[in-house]
Amino acid sequence: MGSDITRRAAAEFFGTFWLTFGGCGAAVLAAGFPNLGIGFLGVAFAFGLTVLTMAYAVGHISGGHFNPAVTAGLWSANRFPSKDVIPYIIAQVIGAIAAAGILYFIASGQAGWVAKGFASNGFGDLSPGKYSLAACFVTEVLATFFFLYIIIGTTSKGAAAGFAGIPIGLALTLIHLITIPVTNTSVNPARSTGPALFAGGDYIGQLWLFWLAPILGAIIAGLFARWLFEPEPLDDTVVVEERTV
Repeated sequence: MGSDITRRAAAEFFGTFWLTFGGCGAAVLAAGFPNLGIGFLGVAFAFGLTVLTMAYAVGHISGGHFNPAVTAGLWSANRFPSKDVIPYIIAQVIGAIAAAGILYFIASGQAGWVAKGFASNGFGDLSPGKYSLAACFVTEVLATFFFLYIIIGTTSKGAAAGFAGIPIGLALTLIHLITIPVTNTSVNPARSTGPALFAGGDYIGQLWLFWLAPILGAIIAGLFARWLFEPEPLDDTVVVEERTV
């Protein structure tokens, strides 16, 4: 069992690394480059594509969470064993920090580069659209609720097996299209933590919101899913289902 959780945690590390490096990298390196960059539309698709690609690369190993909120939501839905929650979250956070560190190293190699927000999340003055704390809180709770709702629904009995990664990746893309102007889109505490540590200052001070709101939204979705979807017995020897994300 020890080697099994190590293998699954490693898959979560690499999946979250790719999500953070690919999504935040698109924002930092390509969004406005040089004047005709990919913009926030491209960034939204970059995040969706990171989940989609890693879902099929390692989803069969770890269930493809890549996000502490997803882990918490699946746990609250009785789709994930309690004993594996902390190892998964630790692996996800370390993966996000490692990706942000490498991204910072690459970005700082450009002459005259300034980190600014470094793809971090924020509210108030740090919100891209200067949205209030309350508006950002509701946005993150609601967006994460629907993200988990889609994840659980597409991996439940009766759903098309083997195709869950597609709607889940597209859901994350849609969430970014809606919420980038509000919070710069978190719905993922690990993704928020990595860039914030390198942006520093107030971005670290506001990080609490991007842990609280996504996890709250995810847990609510998981509890709701217990009633809505057909119950599935939890097997402590398997992560969620091997067909998860």
